[in-house]
Amino acid sequence: MRDRKAHVIKIAHQLFMEKGFQATSIQDILERSGIAKGTFYNYFSSKNELLIALLETVYMQLEQDRDALLLGQDPADIEIFVKQVEMHLQKDEANQFISLYEEVFFSNDQELKDFIKLAHRKMIYWLYRRFIDLFGENKKPYLLDCAIMFTGILQQNLKFQGAVEHHLTDIRQIIRYSVKRMESIVEDVAATGDQLLQPEIAEKWFPDKGSTSQIPAQTVSETIADLKRAFTGHARQPKFIELLDFIQDELTRNPKPRIFLLESALASLEKDKDCFEKQQFDKLKQLVSTFTDAEKSLI
Repeated sequence: MRDRKAHVIKIAHQLFMEKGFQATSIQDILERSGIAKGTFYNYFSSKNELLIALLETVYMQLEQDRDALLLGQDPADIEIFVKQVEMHLQKDEANQFISLYEEVFFSNDQELKDFIKLAHRKMIYWLYRRFIDLFGENKKPYLLDCAIMFTGILQQNLKFQGAVEHHLTDIRQIIRYSVKRMESIVEDVAATGDQLLQPEIAEKWFPDKGSTSQIPAQTVSETIADLKRAFTGHARQPKFIELLDFIQDELTRNPKPRIFLLESALASLEKDKDCFEKQQFDKLKQLVSTFTDAEKSLI
């Protein structure tokens, strides 16, 4: 199931880049990907949910790649930060996210708008944390403001450098130039004590951080792997594997896991629970229950 779902996301992404999000219909996605309508709705409740899944998939990979650039490096090295920002901008361009963002903001879809706003806040929060690495803990009270200012400075520099005829500056040079300007701004606001936002406000942007529904991905993976091994050779192994992959995806990858589908998948597995050890199945039930109970308490 995971491979097929990823295939649908990939095909939808291609269509969004070719035709635009609004102009792409679910029927277009069905025809290009070769799946039935019922299969599509097993994966996504709407085209909006598919777009969110696409963005989440790319963001997750971006975060992994961005963090990989830091491995074995000095977090205070500005050149590493420049490379991280450059990679982010290049991925946005390659995936044509800017045009997707513009479509969303000019639409009347509040769900998508809220998702894009949250993604932007995550970027601001990442910049804020990296600015602490670059400029030091003693500057921390001023660095959320500075992270916000940096996005504006960088965006405008990129926009107007590209707009000036016959004057296309290297993207890394633009990033480096913008970071250098931030060094002066950080020193200035720290010296004067000027501050607009308390850094603690960033925590309020992520109200789900303390939710017990955030189950460690490794725990889920280990539990699912144990159950898959128990099904080896069983006549219904493909169906069991599909259900287990679905549960794993919902718990670890879906930004808005669907409780009713999780409970339905678990009920389907429970009909054949004699095929594996009770302890294994009880562990899976506990993981799903931990998530669903926590989510229901937030409703």
